[in-house]
Amino acid sequence: MNGEDPIASAIGAVVNAGDLAGAATLVWRDGKVVQTACVGWRDMESRLPIERDNLFRIASMTKPITSTAALMLFDDGRFELNDPIARWAPEFSEMRVLRSPTGPLDQTDPAGRQITFEDLLTHRSGLTYGPFWSGPIAQAYSEALGGDIDSEVSPDDWIAGLAALPLIDQPGAGFHYGHSTDLLGLLIERIEDAPLYDVFERRIFGPLGMNDTYFTVPPEKAGRRAGMYGFDDAGRLIKRLTGPGGSTLPERPPEMAYVSGGQGLWSTLDDYLAFARMFLGAGVVDGVRLLRPETFALMRSNRLTDSQRAESTLLLGMRVFAAGHGFGMGVAVVLDPEKASPMLCRGGVGTVGWPGGFGGWWQADPIDGSVLIFLAHNIVELDQLVNGIGLGVYGAIIQFHAQASSSQR
Repeated sequence: MNGEDPIASAIGAVVNAGDLAGAATLVWRDGKVVQTACVGWRDMESRLPIERDNLFRIASMTKPITSTAALMLFDDGRFELNDPIARWAPEFSEMRVLRSPTGPLDQTDPAGRQITFEDLLTHRSGLTYGPFWSGPIAQAYSEALGGDIDSEVSPDDWIAGLAALPLIDQPGAGFHYGHSTDLLGLLIERIEDAPLYDVFERRIFGPLGMNDTYFTVPPEKAGRRAGMYGFDDAGRLIKRLTGPGGSTLPERPPEMAYVSGGQGLWSTLDDYLAFARMFLGAGVVDGVRLLRPETFALMRSNRLTDSQRAESTLLLGMRVFAAGHGFGMGVAVVLDPEKASPMLCRGGVGTVGWPGGFGGWWQADPIDGSVLIFLAHNIVELDQLVNGIGLGVYGAIIQFHAQASSSQR
């Protein structure tokens, strides 16, 4: 570990304390990479260090990529933001809404209107993640959809299973984090009549030179994957073979058809940098335009009402948009730099980001022209987080953000 680099030193302290196996960081500013750090271990047993080209599960950092692909189809005129998704998924033509998110599944009311594409892009569809609720909806989601990332359920059956469940809120009524982006990814497959990865490769990964971003890492690159580490119930680091709640399998079968547009990608520091730079160039990276300026402006503008921001909750009931942030389409947006928490993103007005539940984090600040990326594997069960286990990664991210930001001053 490089003691002269304050970022490496700060993260190294977290690793040495046994609160994280390892992490990789990158700072882009003034048109170039100005900092990288690789701290700790990708394989603790073999003492293999983290390296810059290691692949990490980026979890919900997948969502901005899927949202961008959808907005590219919007730019192509394939749908309007207020179009009902039932045009492409008639399974959602007649939805019901739970009277209480934790109540019986048969106590519902008709949906006031159909779910639209903008509802999916802004998580106002009424869809959720099952484990976020204590009622019967949690088990119903698990039985219908399988694993959140590696699911044996076919895409068409997954769509049908989700559509058969009641919503937890009226479409458009409020922000509820969940499977909206997974459904959006499967709708992209239907619209394009192609696997989601093939759409990503043709529209985003190929043009941007993102050669290390996959739903299934090829065998020849498997040795570059960072190992998955979590904690036992005493808070000691352990190797993990599966994701929280059985979300992932030890190895994804090559024939598995379902892919998670909300959580499923592996990527690297440099690949994600290529994507994140879009937010510094109004939808353009090195002359490659992904989004029209008008569409890019919509994506990075807050779409939530004041009341929706105040009432929106995320993991563990955190009201993430109540102060300094809004939510655009697939990304959080800084509205008040003084009140914005770095756990989402914190920079000048218009800074965007969206972290991943496995320890990944990034932001792009158009004011100072910077991209910050932090990748780690911190595989923690929800009940462990409630008990304070696995929180060290968040301290490392805050330290990274503080050190990277102070180096600009």
